[in-house]
Amino acid sequence: MEENVRWLTAEEQHAWRSFVRLHEKLGGRLSRLLQTESNLSAADFAVLVNLTDVPEGRQRYQDLARALEWEKSRMSHHIARMAGRGLVVREECLEDARGAFVVITDQGRAAIEAAAPLHVGAVRALFIDHVTPSELRVLGQISERVVKKLDEDAS
Repeated sequence: MEENVRWLTAEEQHAWRSFVRLHEKLGGRLSRLLQTESNLSAADFAVLVNLTDVPEGRQRYQDLARALEWEKSRMSHHIARMAGRGLVVREECLEDARGAFVVITDQGRAAIEAAAPLHVGAVRALFIDHVTPSELRVLGQISERVVKKLDEDAS
């Protein structure tokens, strides 16, 4: 079976490891900043961003979990914690007794509105200001292409 493995070349391995390290370092810095300055975890922020991007600030559990690439149990536990802090509420789905919605609250909106300027400032200072506009366009194109392929091959 190992003979079928297409091992990474030195250049591919370097690019991959650099990308992973960038993702880890940037994610860690942004997470710490959010937690320290706004009392939101990176997961809280991701949920709230997704909810503010949809009409009425409400999304089905399964759709939100899919958007975040979270397992059902993680989603359930995290939303319960956020609901306990007043950031979201869970609403039953009248059309589907098994379904439910996650809905952002006024407190959740206030939290994301307070955190967003800090987050954007950090993204700019830690990342955007260190790449050229053409590099940013290429990164956007690469990211869209890979995400599209991942969405097509979703399991």
